[in-house]
Amino acid sequence: MEIDFVITWVNMDDPEWQKEFAKYSGKTVTEKNSVTDARFRDYGFLKYWFRGVEKFAPWVRKIHFITSGQKPDWLDAENPKINLVSHKDYIPQQFLPTYNSVVIERYIHKIPGLADHFVYFNDDFYIINSITPERFFRNGLPCDIAAFQYNPSWSQWYRRIKNNIRIINANFSKPEVMARFHDKWFDKSYGSRARWNYLLRYYDKFITLRTPHNAQPYLKSTFEEVWQAAGKELTATSVNRFRASDDYTPELFRTWQICKGNFEPYNTYSDTKMFPLMIKSKKAIKAIREQSYSLICLNDNIHIRNYNQVMAEVRDAFESILPEKSSFEL
Repeated sequence: MEIDFVITWVNMDDPEWQKEFAKYSGKTVTEKNSVTDARFRDYGFLKYWFRGVEKFAPWVRKIHFITSGQKPDWLDAENPKINLVSHKDYIPQQFLPTYNSVVIERYIHKIPGLADHFVYFNDDFYIINSITPERFFRNGLPCDIAAFQYNPSWSQWYRRIKNNIRIINANFSKPEVMARFHDKWFDKSYGSRARWNYLLRYYDKFITLRTPHNAQPYLKSTFEEVWQAAGKELTATSVNRFRASDDYTPELFRTWQICKGNFEPYNTYSDTKMFPLMIKSKKAIKAIREQSYSLICLNDNIHIRNYNQVMAEVRDAFESILPEKSSFEL
């Protein structure tokens, strides 16, 4: 089984990108606002992502590196494992340029040469310890946790998740899905994280699924199925250059995959961790140095105190476990 990695990245310091961003958003990248803030900020850790892949996941077949046409100066584009992908290579022209991550992600299956089994990374997800293909796929299926989670209705992200759930409930019967794949929904490895599964087992409708904020394995066929069922909705909202309340998020594809039973039960929280750097920077730095997890997410925020100092300490932590240049670096 061949497994690819897909990662999205943007260089906010690129003058051409800044010019286009200002043209469509009406705001400059130096303004603190909901369009820019930490979403596009780059603190120079991308090389550690590549080092982590080479050292801890050397079995990956191909890395599809998605940008708006940019390339880090240090990246060796001639490396046979790298496929540089521009948005224009797979997203319909009428929706470009786009600064909406959910639009960039929903067309991933159209990347030329993408393997049928792939793992999607944001550029703040890092591999910091040895990991095997079986962590992501077993028996040809993605490893995942099927567990419900309550989300407060005031959350902006939850409003978009509700859009996903409407499509899921229109295409799947929750009682039928949970009966057919009972053992996958009530796998013992989930522990207390599956408590809502028991509480809601007799409720007729799907609600939000618990979503670990980290690398996500997918079948390419999942994207094709969702597009066949909800292509009208996905196409209509692809015009959103920036995040909007009527968006459909990547959780739609993941939830569809789970409802189809196309996954192997795995408590992904057992070896992954998300660290909001605003409040848990010291714990994140400690986890990197001690390689406490296989996968971590370093969640940026514009309100991080002593930003430069925190980033320097995170960089030192990465250097302590990944000091050598990878073959992806010039």
